Amino acid sequence: MCWLCDHPGATRQDFLAVLREKARTNGWAVQYVETTMPFAYTVGLSDWNLPELLMTSVSPARAARVLGTLARAAMGGAALVPGEQMKVPGGPLAEFVEVDHPDVHCGWAVTHADGPVRVLQAVWADGRGRWPWSAQFCDGRRRQPVLGVRARAA
Repeated sequence: MCWLCDHPGATRQDFLAVLREKARTNGWAVQYVETTMPFAYTVGLSDWNLPELLMTSVSPARAARVLGTLARAAMGGAALVPGEQMKVPGGPLAEFVEVDHPDVHCGWAVTHADGPVRVLQAVWADGRGRWPWSAQFCDGRRRQPVLGVRARAA
């Protein structure tokens, strides 16, 4: 269930205050969006002049774990660059793709930020190392929307 659904008397500003407190305490928060194609993104990394991070087609637990690991890496100085690949410790191989329209997908991150927001999608490979741009991805049984144009690493 969503936070606003669980707190029917609360407002969007109340929810934004909760996200801001999590971001202030931890450096970021993870916002999960429950839809037919679920996704999650960070809120607060922009405060540190870092791109926000996003994943599609993952469970809330996996999103929190992977995005948290990547956010800690970025806060620790790891360069997350479109086209680069990174093996997430205890998680998948990820390739970073610049999200074309952060305002469409990451509303709370955009609302929270004081300026423009960059978002990188952590596109994950399946268990056999195949990417969603491959017809064999997850043996054709699963989809992972990619919200930007894939870049080649420099």
